[in-house]
Amino acid sequence: MATIGYIRVSSDHQDLEGQKHLLWQYAHEHKILIDEFIEVEVSSRKDTKTRRIDELLEKAQSGDTLIVAELSRLGRNMLETLNIINTLSEHGVQIIFIRQPELSTKGPQENLLLAIYSYFAETERTFISIRTKQGLAAAKERGVILGRQKGSKNKKSRRLDPFKDQIAELLTRGLTISAIQKMVNPELPEPLSYSSFKFFIAHDDLLKRIKNQAGSNP
Repeated sequence: MATIGYIRVSSDHQDLEGQKHLLWQYAHEHKILIDEFIEVEVSSRKDTKTRRIDELLEKAQSGDTLIVAELSRLGRNMLETLNIINTLSEHGVQIIFIRQPELSTKGPQENLLLAIYSYFAETERTFISIRTKQGLAAAKERGVILGRQKGSKNKKSRRLDPFKDQIAELLTRGLTISAIQKMVNPELPEPLSYSSFKFFIAHDDLLKRIKNQAGSNP
């Protein structure tokens, strides 16, 4: 079992050292040994790979503890943050938020907090789906033709046409293609592969532009 400290700041090196000192101080006061730090100076708008979140999820093992200054250090928005917390929790990792101890999953309130985090994550996904369906219905009433560009080689990816707005919003929120695949597939008659989702996004000008602007990870 290991203890990992995750530190992310936008650009100021001095703030990076200050945040690291905060984690060291907490560890000293609670007699915790931090085995490794994952540090990054980058905006929250960058993708999970650039922010070293992918590395964190890969390294963290069951029984490990993650120490973070506060909730906002993990994700670029609430839905992404909740998804990261849920993923870590599913791996058996407990999280300590130093400036927000009431939100830490390490402690007697762990099960309750995890249930709350999961509930809000699922609720947000539901709201996105509802807004997407309402938008599609309104577009059809206005006579908008929902379809793919001609010449697409991957015919299966055309099944994602009705979900274009939903995918666009998810990309804007910074979700990865694999995360979008997991969210959209349950609504399809037949699940599509990762490559179909990637092809659909890469061959749609709007989605490709949103993905590039958001810096979304594959």
